[in-house]
Amino acid sequence: MDLDLTGRHALVCGASQGIGRAAAHELAGLGADVTVLARSAQALQSVVEALPRRGAQRHHALEADLSQREALREAVATRVAQAPVHILVNNTGGPPGGPALAADEAAFVEAFAQHLLAGHALVKAVVPGMRAAGWGRIVNVVSTSVYEPIAGLGVSNTVRGAVASWAKTLSRELGPHGITVNNVLPGYTDTARIEQILRDRTAATGKSREQVIAAMLASVPVGRFARPEEPGGVIAFLCSPAAAYVNGVSLAVDGGRMQSI
Repeated sequence: MDLDLTGRHALVCGASQGIGRAAAHELAGLGADVTVLARSAQALQSVVEALPRRGAQRHHALEADLSQREALREAVATRVAQAPVHILVNNTGGPPGGPALAADEAAFVEAFAQHLLAGHALVKAVVPGMRAAGWGRIVNVVSTSVYEPIAGLGVSNTVRGAVASWAKTLSRELGPHGITVNNVLPGYTDTARIEQILRDRTAATGKSREQVIAAMLASVPVGRFARPEEPGGVIAFLCSPAAAYVNGVSLAVDGGRMQSI
């Protein structure tokens, strides 16, 4: 199986922690040069220092905020001019929880901007280099709510569906250029996002943290939260040469929690 990414340059967003950091590590382990992007330059530097290296591999930190699109465009354009990007991992923190009906318009607009419009700006910045190379991989880290809405995450459910449809559309437009576009849908994963969900659910139900965790794990056949490197490894596979014929899919990494086929 060809998993070698030597000579490829990956841009991984939200890479200071969690799934983004794990994906950056896995991609570097397959030989890619990795640029990690997040808001904290200090956190990114520690990520860069910990990434695997062999041969001539070089890694880079890029400080940028996905909610500030103009500055994001400028930062990424500068980096792309230095080294064309062959792999883009779109990843950012989820919107605050709460029922859809209770959310105001601004919450939907902010989430749409951060998850879809920022992702679109990144795609437009990197696709010319992918087309020139005749090779590219775009992976969006989304949510299982693409298939099954999650209670208490009204804004997130809405925006995640839009991202999935956008990605599917792009996969058909970019496939002829050797560029694949796929989504990874993490289930319950041991990251800062799961901590946010736990806080919201304990506040909403009055149950203890332990009770909330037990109820969540009761719906997961494998009986545990995912480790970040597990969805990270799936992301890396979708970016590899071996996954060249996988295009336009939304792949759940959820321990079997979803009940749909």
